[in-house]
Amino acid sequence: MAKAARAAVRAAGPVAHTVRARHEFRGMRTAEHYFTVPLDHFGHDAVHPDRQAGPASETITVFAREYVSAAHTEAEAQSLPWLLFLQGGPGGRGPRLASLGGWSKAAAKDFRILMLDQRGTGLSSPIDRNTLPLRGTPEQQAAYLEHFRADSIVADAELVRLALGSGPWTIYGQSYGGFCALSYLSFAPGGVKEALITGGLAPLSGTADDVYRATFRRVAARNDEYFTWYPEDRTTVERIAAHLRQVREVLPDGGQLTVERFQMAGAFLGGNTRVDALHFLLEDAFTETPHGSRLSDAFLEQMQGIVSRQSNPLYALMHESIYGQGQATDWSAWRVLQEYPEFRPEAEPLLLTGEMVYPWYFDQDPALRPLRDVAELVAAKKDWKPLYSPSRLAANTIPVAAAVYRDDIYVDRDLSLETAAAVRGLQVWETADFHHDGISDDGEAIFGRLLGMVRSARR
Repeated sequence: MAKAARAAVRAAGPVAHTVRARHEFRGMRTAEHYFTVPLDHFGHDAVHPDRQAGPASETITVFAREYVSAAHTEAEAQSLPWLLFLQGGPGGRGPRLASLGGWSKAAAKDFRILMLDQRGTGLSSPIDRNTLPLRGTPEQQAAYLEHFRADSIVADAELVRLALGSGPWTIYGQSYGGFCALSYLSFAPGGVKEALITGGLAPLSGTADDVYRATFRRVAARNDEYFTWYPEDRTTVERIAAHLRQVREVLPDGGQLTVERFQMAGAFLGGNTRVDALHFLLEDAFTETPHGSRLSDAFLEQMQGIVSRQSNPLYALMHESIYGQGQATDWSAWRVLQEYPEFRPEAEPLLLTGEMVYPWYFDQDPALRPLRDVAELVAAKKDWKPLYSPSRLAANTIPVAAAVYRDDIYVDRDLSLETAAAVRGLQVWETADFHHDGISDDGEAIFGRLLGMVRSARR
């Protein structure tokens, strides 16, 4: 498949590339790049004769924003090497920087940074409840979504790199971006000079069930840790759950806040920088009204932002597919949840959950209801193509450094180390100092350490 990916990139030819706007502010210069790329990079390749390709001429738009430190003159900036940042997700657009800070400040000393909106996100032919139905039936929509996984993202990136006139570039993958980096090393290693990965070493084999069993165990442990810090929040969580079982509370979008949707507040547990904010959320929970205690408008507004997938529906649609290789995921997190009854919404004490996706999302989230049928088809798809080449990774010659967070509740430490051992030359920095959002905590130091590791490997 690595050969197929490279062949598809070569066959695609020159890519339409325009720069529509340039700006300078707060010590940096930006440029907005638009690229026209094939929807289907692989459908006409002999390696995949069974794949139903879209029209040969069908294209989509891929957007990326360039950031350069104003400390470099424009002439100096032109000679800087490129660094491609691969965002977490799936379904998350590239970061929008108001200023250089953290890891981007460190990187901008030596690189031109390219923040990619992965296909289907941001300004890259976005997918949502309004655009996806334009594809036709749920079956046609599901077929379209097949083209929005890491292999296609990597093929896009290679066309972007060539359009920019860059040689092999540095790639930096955070979370799901690290998964994409492993696909890049599998299918287009000639485009990569060096790779940095934070909280994103994907399992190369196995099933989604393996991932979620590890995830549920770590989330349970993180619940225990949190409630030792804020024991009063245990009482508040139980009070909210009891209230929601008795009283209908409605979010600003008109959707009901149920106990299981409230459990999604456990997303805060996955970070160093966010975990304490869970306490501030809970302290706003109740207010007194003429009709007794109700959940406050402030609390409901905040919960809206946590439980709604209106801004990134691809996350809900495609999240489990990032583990799909040759088998259906079949709502893996929901099935595995049955093995952990302590996470059920009727459990007492109630545990908060992490980033898992469940089929009831498509019933309870108004933004996802129109996508319920296509979500079922994606979950049932059995013939997902491989996302990695174990043989290519075992023979890897590209310097790679990865931060593995020991207590990460989203990307399991043990599974990460298994993957690290399977990638030739990959250097691991294992640490308990950070959680999944480490680059938001001390991104400058993390980036500097990983870059130093790959640079030392080149010497």
